[in-house]
Amino acid sequence: MKLTPAELTVLGLLIERPRHGYDLERVIEQRGIREWTDIGFSSIYYLLSKMEKRGLVEPGEVAGTAKSRRVFHATTTGKKAATHAAHAFVEQFQPVAHPLLVGIANLPLLTERRYRAALRSRLGQVEARIAEVRETQQVQQPLPTAAREVFSYSLSLLEAERSWLATRVQVADD
Repeated sequence: MKLTPAELTVLGLLIERPRHGYDLERVIEQRGIREWTDIGFSSIYYLLSKMEKRGLVEPGEVAGTAKSRRVFHATTTGKKAATHAAHAFVEQFQPVAHPLLVGIANLPLLTERRYRAALRSRLGQVEARIAEVRETQQVQQPLPTAAREVFSYSLSLLEAERSWLATRVQVADD
């Protein structure tokens, strides 16, 4: 059973422990999960409903509880699907569309001066983002292995982009 990145993320949080929608929102916000997924607050309940229909999650039996406070947990089918999807996401290379590449592919539309200014601006933004991610990482110590790996990978990508930008900004006008 194939899962989207958003489904796997929510399902993984439910495998950690049963949660209701507001608790999922809090954890997503706390851990900075929106920085690498497209899970909006309004989509949490949509995902829960969709996964419930597919038999991946189910609400616990709590009489008289409002629908929004239903606590969901992963089913056995959900756990198996999540394990399979996590393995596939780690193992299989998937090219990711990157807006920077679209901008660079259209360099003829920019003057050299405007391009360099855009690179300098982006470099500043990337450096600020690195500082934010490091701060978020520090605040959440000690981190479970999965969170450590997410931070490590994210920082590696940001630092690689910073390195590339720094060399491009310093290149004399070609």
